[in-house]
Amino acid sequence: MTTDIDTSVSATHALADHLMDVRERRAEPVASLVPMLIPSDEQKAYAVQDEIVRRLGPVVGWKVGARSPDAEPSAAPLHRETVFRNGAIIPAGLCRHRGVEAEIAWCFARTPELKPENLMRESVLDAIGSVHPVIELVDTRFRETGSQHPLAHLADQQNHGALIIGPALKDWRNYDPVSETITVRIDHRKSVTRPGINAAGDPLRLLVWLAYHAAQRGLPLEAGTIVTTGSLTGTLFVPHRTHVSAEFSMSGRVSAFLT
Repeated sequence: MTTDIDTSVSATHALADHLMDVRERRAEPVASLVPMLIPSDEQKAYAVQDEIVRRLGPVVGWKVGARSPDAEPSAAPLHRETVFRNGAIIPAGLCRHRGVEAEIAWCFARTPELKPENLMRESVLDAIGSVHPVIELVDTRFRETGSQHPLAHLADQQNHGALIIGPALKDWRNYDPVSETITVRIDHRKSVTRPGINAAGDPLRLLVWLAYHAAQRGLPLEAGTIVTTGSLTGTLFVPHRTHVSAEFSMSGRVSAFLT
């Protein structure tokens, strides 16, 4: 199945147009894209993200992840309309798929100074202000999650739906994410309990990579930027009118109600 998206304009703008139309309910999600609209490489996928940034407004956060400790990370900017505080009521129309993931996020107190690679880790550490337990809601502007080429999903904000930010842990330099135990509850019933192990390995590796990546895109990590670093619990898809929470043994509890 293909779409009737106008391919006479550039593929970047055409895909961005379609993703925005779906976001704003002017179009329905599609099962598959016209092949020429699928980004041919990561640079073109990020160009679609950048075009959506221009339309949605200021960037207040990022999601970054990697498939393994040695894999190249990938990222997507997050916007104010999809970032919420602890205990939020999430509007029913915001997400179609509502995949719940418990994650750890880092909030920057200032922009890290870009330095040579061997000095960059400490620069990033010096710029971090706090660490937070978060829930990310996975969503997509396509008919099904995982239904498109990976580069199409990267262009689609890396399947981001919403981010709910839990309490700040200020003493984060003594914090070891691997020591966390996370329990996810769906409607107050325990669903999964997992250790805080990220497939990407060391989350600070992701933050160092992102500091360079974001700066190169003209979207540096500024004070107040929140960065979530990938699922620790897998994805649990839930229906409307569901209460979700994630309890972290060291950093606290985060919850939301999905209307």
